[in-house]
Amino acid sequence: MIGTDDMLGLILAGGRATRMGGGDKGRLALGSATLVESVIGRLKPQVGALALSANGDPARFADLGLPVLADSVPGQPGPLAGILAGMDLAAREGRSHVLSAAADTPFLPPDLAQRLSFGLSEAPVVMAASAGTGRPIRQPVIGLWPVALREDLRAALNEGVSKVGLWAGRHGVVLAVWPTDPVDPFFNVNTPEDLAIARQIARG
Repeated sequence: MIGTDDMLGLILAGGRATRMGGGDKGRLALGSATLVESVIGRLKPQVGALALSANGDPARFADLGLPVLADSVPGQPGPLAGILAGMDLAAREGRSHVLSAAADTPFLPPDLAQRLSFGLSEAPVVMAASAGTGRPIRQPVIGLWPVALREDLRAALNEGVSKVGLWAGRHGVVLAVWPTDPVDPFFNVNTPEDLAIARQIARG
């Protein structure tokens, strides 16, 4: 198990939100906060520092008071490039791991970092999962990533690898599974209907 200060929390906010009409999905309102502010509130107590992964003008996130990281590899090849940017920052700060989560998952569990770090005794990469009726449902962008693999990830991205599961599977992955009753802690907002459900959940 690793300590809080060993982890950089990375919020992935680079999605194009096409099903929500475009724009920064994390800026959508959820009660008195926004989706991304809800994620910040959930992650901040669990990690040593936070950063946001997003391309484009970083000034649009200035009010959040977080470093905004552009992808380390050109071409915006999905969340892996954001995770690599987080690894590069974590390395500069002397942290050993990056804990990633999406900007549209406002109900993250308070024990996310702790339970993911427990899994490091079994595999170098630990991913979150929701308990399903059969197999657990893997959440590939919510995970704990060792900074020691950053050059391997950089090489993979330069080779054209873009799928999180494909790259992570090369190194070994273990799942940390959370119950979904009463609420799936990894519920994510992809559509207007999802946003309505999230607002209902937030109201209790």
